[in-house]
Amino acid sequence: MQILIWVFEVLLISSTLGVFPLSLAQTVSQAPGVCSEADRAALLGFKAKILKDTTDSLSSWIGRDCCGGDWEGVQCNPAGRVTTLALQRPERDSTLYMKGTLSPSLGNLQFLQVLVISGIKHITGPIPESFSNLTRLTQLVLEDNSLQGNIPSGLGRLPFLQTLSLAGNRFRGAIPPSLGNLRKLVLVNLGRNSLTGPIPSSFKSLLSLQSFDLSFNLLSGFIPEFVGQFRNITFIDLSNNRLSGHLPISMFNLVTLSDLSLSHNHLTGIIPGQIGNLKSLTSLSLSSNKFIGHIPSSISILQNLWSLNLSRNGFSDPLPVISSKGLPSLLSIDLSFNNLSLGTVPQWIKDRQLSDVNLAGCKLRGTLPKFTRPDSLSSIDLSSNFLTGSISTFFTNMTSLQKLKLSNNQLKFDLSELKVPDGVSSIDLHSNQVVGSLSSIINNRTSSFLEVIDVSNNLISGKIPEFTEGLSLKVLNIGSNKIAGQVPSSISNLVELERLDISRNQISGTIPTSLGQLVKLQWLDLSINRLSGKIPTSLLNIQAIRHVSFRANRLCGEIPQGRPYDIFPASAYAHNLCLCGKPMPPCKGKKQGLKQ
Repeated sequence: MQILIWVFEVLLISSTLGVFPLSLAQTVSQAPGVCSEADRAALLGFKAKILKDTTDSLSSWIGRDCCGGDWEGVQCNPAGRVTTLALQRPERDSTLYMKGTLSPSLGNLQFLQVLVISGIKHITGPIPESFSNLTRLTQLVLEDNSLQGNIPSGLGRLPFLQTLSLAGNRFRGAIPPSLGNLRKLVLVNLGRNSLTGPIPSSFKSLLSLQSFDLSFNLLSGFIPEFVGQFRNITFIDLSNNRLSGHLPISMFNLVTLSDLSLSHNHLTGIIPGQIGNLKSLTSLSLSSNKFIGHIPSSISILQNLWSLNLSRNGFSDPLPVISSKGLPSLLSIDLSFNNLSLGTVPQWIKDRQLSDVNLAGCKLRGTLPKFTRPDSLSSIDLSSNFLTGSISTFFTNMTSLQKLKLSNNQLKFDLSELKVPDGVSSIDLHSNQVVGSLSSIINNRTSSFLEVIDVSNNLISGKIPEFTEGLSLKVLNIGSNKIAGQVPSSISNLVELERLDISRNQISGTIPTSLGQLVKLQWLDLSINRLSGKIPTSLLNIQAIRHVSFRANRLCGEIPQGRPYDIFPASAYAHNLCLCGKPMPPCKGKKQGLKQ
């Protein structure tokens, strides 16, 4: 959808024919002529290669006149020549798709200016070489399909192309250098493929670029110096590749750049002080690289920066001193997992009106910090530190909090002290020294917003409480505690549950048959408890399950004989009393399959 927003902007700039959602795709500014027979044949050639169409878009492609407004996604000029073909799946509707391939016949649409086939999911095969004949094309958007093979070099022969998005497919091989011929390009998005090799040196000619996205590929080599010549650039995303080397100094000449993401690469060296020249920067992500040295104090003069993510690098102390006037727009900061020994949360962070604070693994000590503006915080991650004490007053006035992660600390408190704000969706307190009973956080007052509870590896005791209707829990991890009693049959009320881990406790009784009603469950770990009886066959109702472990209990009887339970490894059922049936040895009196 972001690409289509860009398409709209580019079209407005160029005053060419617009790309509209399908519901508006029949609207044209001038009365079109009768459809060219050659163009109609080209469109029907495309339709013939689509073997299945649950979007039902192509069912409107009937009759002689493809320009009459009835052919969904098709627009024509007054001479009856097709200028736009725009087919896109409605966002977030996974049931709608087309299955087939791109027909070479589309290359015969000589007057085509806009080609958008986006989010159709199951269109496979290559981009036809004939697309190089679409010499009037200004917008080519083929994102979020299943296209394969190499990106054809012939696309470099489309002289008027301004938008090129092939993101979210399965393209392999190198980026063709011929794309550097497309000097009118304003937007390039080749992200989310499997492209290899370096960024082509021919791209130095793309001086009109405003948006440049090569993220989530397998690209290697250096970030080229010529990136600093993209004087109109506002968006660069080269994240999740294998790029190495230092940041090119030329990059810090890009005064129009607002969004820079280079995270998840192998970049090295320091952040130069010239970063303060990026006066338009709003978002900076350099996480998961190999940067070292100090975070430069010049970062404080970035007046528009609202998101700063420098996590998972090798940055060292001291942090720059940020005055009350520095970074005035900052909303989100992530300095997690560097070589920082902060001791306490810096005052300039505590005093800001921030929404996200992530300081995991920063060697914080002492009690939990008190924030000056707790009402603005929506996400806090202070995990993997050395924090101690209680949590009783920490949530005071945190009326906007949604996610809390305090795991891997030395916090000592009773769950009854945990007064969770109503809007919280995720609580992660694993690996502390928390005591008390689960009934303090799971009861008839538990918020329907709460989706994740992880209190594993603590000292929690008591029983698993009853679960009321209306809960939205997707993850419940209470493993490695001292919880006893039985699994209540009311666990079936957790209809959204995807992950359940009650391992390494003292839970007894039988596995309730109602567990089989949790049809969204993907991960189930009941290992190392005192469960007895059979594994209920009702679990066969859970089609989405990907991982189970019943190991080290007192279970007996036949393992449910159906996928995937009979093909999980035997280790998932080991160290019980007498489980039998695939993948364990056959039950007595039963034969498993015929000998060849």
